Amino acid sequence: QVQLVESGGGLVQPGGSLRLSCAASGSAFGFLVMGWYRQPPGKQRELVATVTSGGSANYADSVKGRFTISRDNAKTTVYLQMNSLKPEDTAVYYCYVNKLGNINWGQGTQVTVSS
Repeated sequence: QVQLVESGGGLVQPGGSLRLSCAASGSAFGFLVMGWYRQPPGKQRELVATVTSGGSANYADSVKGRFTISRDNAKTTVYLQMNSLKPEDTAVYYCYVNKLGNINWGQGTQVTVSS
């Protein structure tokens, strides 16, 4: 079981930026994919961005060009830099890790984009 601790959420005005962080416990052995999903109010959880152990990134169309996913050198922390935020980005953001086929989720962090 991998423990994931997220931070960096909050309230931001439209057009602003936030950086989410997710730190995983233990070593990165077996971490095939790390990434972020989000769940807007009243909607289903949806993919935001992922990054593989090899560094390949994938983004939802709705965030391409605005969000950037990255990992630290130890590959146990994943970041989500969110720029040009829109009200429709408001959601609970969840970090996840696919470790050898097992999915582990963080507790979620609220991001609210509002004036």
